[in-house]
Amino acid sequence: MVEQTTAARFFEGQVLHLVVLAMLLAAVWISAGQPPVTAGKFLGLSTGTWLALTVADAVAHQVYVWVCWRAELYGGTLTRWFGDRAFSLYAALFTILFAARPLLAFALGWSNRGTWDIHLWLGWGMALVLFVPSVYLIISVRRYFTFRRAFGIDHFDPTYRSLPMVREGIFRFSANSMYVFGFFMLWVPAFLFQSTAALVVAAFSHSYIWVHYYATEKPDMKRIYEIDAVVE
Repeated sequence: MVEQTTAARFFEGQVLHLVVLAMLLAAVWISAGQPPVTAGKFLGLSTGTWLALTVADAVAHQVYVWVCWRAELYGGTLTRWFGDRAFSLYAALFTILFAARPLLAFALGWSNRGTWDIHLWLGWGMALVLFVPSVYLIISVRRYFTFRRAFGIDHFDPTYRSLPMVREGIFRFSANSMYVFGFFMLWVPAFLFQSTAALVVAAFSHSYIWVHYYATEKPDMKRIYEIDAVVE
């Protein structure tokens, strides 16, 4: 079997990423053509602007992770540039982009509130149902998995590659709990504010994170741990 070049490994899975992202963006664009999805305003910005900001942040976040992970995994680029500060600097921008995702989703939901015709109590009930596992995930990551591992430190520090798979807390239910349950938080604004725009973005974001899994994380895990990553 011919060994892939560094460039080929860097871009592994990214054709899939690009194709599915284009499809998801097209779906968002078509949805945004419906009047309820763009109705409303918040802090002087239209719902359409909030929607664009929310989607742009999601794309920027996941592209950023791909570039940093692959650059470090297949050349130690960030470590060569920044030395011992490499992971901390990477994690700082990761945190900003990641934290912005729910904040923007809530701003979008409020801007577009009342545009989804569902019963108020049903919306609030579903928001609570989705919120609880999201919080449990954060607790489980902090207690059992650590945020450093969640951010991808195994791409930077080989000592983390010998740690066992976590099967405690919410990870008892799925090895990929961060993708399965973590993105429930982005559905909360849709139900809480009865917002069609927030619903569209939640569907986009939860679908798009699985693109990251199959296009970026799964190939990386196969090379780092020499096993096939699986969804359970």
